Parts: sequence; structure tokens; C-alpha cells
Amino acid sequence: MLVRAKAPLRVSFAGGGTDVPPFSDTEGGCVLSATINRYAYATLRPRGDGSDRIGVRSLDYGLALELGPADAPVYDGKLDLVKAAVRRLDPGGAGGYDLFVHSDAPPGSGLGASSAMVVALVGVLKEHTTLPLTDYEIADAAYVMERQELGIAGGLQDQYAAAFGGFNYIEFLPGRVIVNPLKISPDVVNELQYSLLLCYTGRVRLSAHIIEDQVGRYARGETESVQALRDLKALTVEMKNALLRRQLDEFGALLHDEWQHKKKMSARISSPQLDALYDAARDEGAIGGKITGAGGGGYMLLYCRFDRKHRVADRMQALGCTVSDFGFEPLGLQTWRTRGG
Repeated sequence: MLVRAKAPLRVSFAGGGTDVPPFSDTEGGCVLSATINRYAYATLRPRGDGSDRIGVRSLDYGLALELGPADAPVYDGKLDLVKAAVRRLDPGGAGGYDLFVHSDAPPGSGLGASSAMVVALVGVLKEHTTLPLTDYEIADAAYVMERQELGIAGGLQDQYAAAFGGFNYIEFLPGRVIVNPLKISPDVVNELQYSLLLCYTGRVRLSAHIIEDQVGRYARGETESVQALRDLKALTVEMKNALLRRQLDEFGALLHDEWQHKKKMSARISSPQLDALYDAARDEGAIGGKITGAGGGGYMLLYCRFDRKHRVADRMQALGCTVSDFGFEPLGLQTWRTRGG
């Protein structure tokens, strides 16, 4: 019997950066995000041959390795997320099995793909070992593995978004995280999806470098960066309220304000090329937008007037971007068993 798991990727509307320590530990952060119908997948297939070895294969990159139950993991950049998940959730080796992983978006895309993959791995191993973990515990385990054990710089929002799913206003307070699911009516969800354009800029970025620069500026007390984080925190509350009040044009305008504040946190968040793309989108009728994730590249999310969206899409494609259709996903991590091959 196969065990499968999928965890959704997300688009972050506001607050990204305020979920990164030390800001979240000292002043508290918050983000507004929603999961989309792009996923990270994990499949576990028991070997059934008496072997206690664990095989791992990335279907995206053609990488493969094999682990023994007593092997200490060597973090060398080759499937480290999988090694960390096996070490934490199945340290004794619950029988031999093969793990297969793949994702609808690459790491560095700005959609939280790496964190969603860790959440999917937690899900499939939890199901295999029958660990009784809550959504909060799943997200926390994924955070500890990715940020602490592997030392990958970043915040907390992606793991919680993938575990819980849907539209969420997430608060990051000293020592705890609070996920507030937002009840958004279907017509608002449909209208928001109809107004948004997701464009791949073709530039995958290393978010760790951007985040390290942002953290360093905050730690040094650089006025512009510190104030930008505080402004983003306040703006996230405004955007949440606009969404709940069904004021979507205001939401789109605030998306523009969010991007202007976010760029002040670090000079690495944008670039002349990305600024030119965004300006071109605004010239064609986009009300607001931003680079998703830490910045530096990946996907650009644009809020457009309905009668100008096609013009914005044409301009982005002419400038070398790929326009991607997407829908919102109301569910978080899902696991199931199947007899499929």
C-alpha cells in the first residue's frame, strides 16, 4: 500500500519578512496569504523485501540516494530536506521503503515550494509511522527541520500556510504562532482570482542571501529597514480588513503599497530588471503587485482591472515572462493511502 501526501504552495499578499526572527521575536509579525492549486508531493512505497534501507528519489531533478537506519545524515546539498525529515520522524527506520518527491514549482520561485515539500514529507512519514501530529505540530516540525537543523534562512509563514491551507492571517508572537483562518465568501474568492495575474519572471533567486541582508539591517538598527518592517506589519492588517470588507480595489492598491515598503527592507529584494517589469505592468493597467516570497525573482503577482488584465498579460509575455493560470486551494496538507502502482 502506497502512502501519498501533497501540500499546497502559497501566494503571500503582505507581511513577508515580519515572520523572520529576530523581528518576529521582539516585535511580533503577521502575514496575509492564501494557498494555491500548485503542490509539493511525496510518496512512500514500502519495500516488502525485508530490507531496512530507505531509498530516496527526486522526480524533478533525477537525484537518488539510499539511507541506512543507522546512518547519520550528511547534509551536503543532495536531498537534505528528505534526510532531515527521515532523521526527525523515523529515526529507527519503520521498515524499508522508497520515498519519491516532486513539486509543481522549483525552490526559489517565491511560492514557498521548499517549505511545502518539507510539510509533505512530514505528512507522508506521519502517516507511515502513525504519529498523532496536529497541524500546528506538523508546521513546527517542518520549521525546525528547515530553519534550525538545516540552517536555511527564512521565516515561519510558509510551513504554516502549507499545513493549514486556505486564506489565513497568521500572527508570529514570541514563542507561539496563531493561525487565523479567514472566512472569505466564494464570490470574493472568485473575483480576487479573476483580478490576479501570476507571472513567472524567469529569475530564480537565493532567498537566504536576501533574508540574511534583511536580518542584518534590522540587527544593526538601520532606520529605513526597521521602519519598513513596522509599516509592513500595519499594512498587513489593512489588507486583511480590506479583504474581509470585500473592498478588492483597495486591496489591489494596498498590494502596491506593500511592495514599495518591502523594497526598503533590503536592496536585494528588487532589481532594475524587476522594477522595469513592474512599471510596465502598471503602465498597462495593473493597480498593484509584488514579487512573491523574499524577492529577487521568481513569480510576480499583479492585481489588474478586469478590462486591462489581458493587456497586462500580453505585455508581460512580450517582456519574457510566463503567465500562469492558478486557483485558490482551500485545503492544507492532505495524506492518503492507495493500492496504485
